[in-house]
Amino acid sequence: MPPKRSDSSHRWLKAHHQDPFVKQAHQQGLRSRAHFKLEEIQLKTHLIQPGMRVLDLGAAPGAWSVFAAQCIGTQGALVACDLLEMKAIPHVSIIQGDFNDLSTQAAIIKALQGPIDVILSDIAPNTSGIQKADQLKAMQLSEAVLAFAVTHLKMGGDLCIKVFHGVGFDAYMKQCRSYFKQVKTFKPKASRSRSAECYIWAHHKTNSVPA
Repeated sequence: MPPKRSDSSHRWLKAHHQDPFVKQAHQQGLRSRAHFKLEEIQLKTHLIQPGMRVLDLGAAPGAWSVFAAQCIGTQGALVACDLLEMKAIPHVSIIQGDFNDLSTQAAIIKALQGPIDVILSDIAPNTSGIQKADQLKAMQLSEAVLAFAVTHLKMGGDLCIKVFHGVGFDAYMKQCRSYFKQVKTFKPKASRSRSAECYIWAHHKTNSVPA
């Protein structure tokens, strides 16, 4: 027999299935409700342009990659990376692996075949339910993505990353401002109000070393 779900799991599942964005994603045949988060960010920032080279980290099940590929068109390049297996997406190179592994990073760089215009990151760690530990893991991932972006984004490139409010958030924002011309936060409508998540748009990389 499968393990019995906890009361908190039942509450989460009930809220998930009642979420209007989950219902809308299902009705439209989208891979997940995350589509609406990136769609709103794109409408506000015009982050992704035709012909760009884009990297999507934490991509599974692929909603962001599908949307980004539509924005890029057939002349650019898009690499989607995740630990989890993903169904194929037209005009998208999928790399299954741990982003923190140097071999995975090398595969990403090889697949993009040129300077990266935009890095998207919807990465989140597996949670333990221990808030401080989960926040620390999330921040460590965010710092790894920023370090990669600082090294591999082209000058003038952009980073859009999911982060969580809590310990280390203000310091992370300060870090981003030392590398990018403009840094803003967004809480898309499709993000649940009770969630601590938000999205940072770090626009126009100006430095490869702290200012």
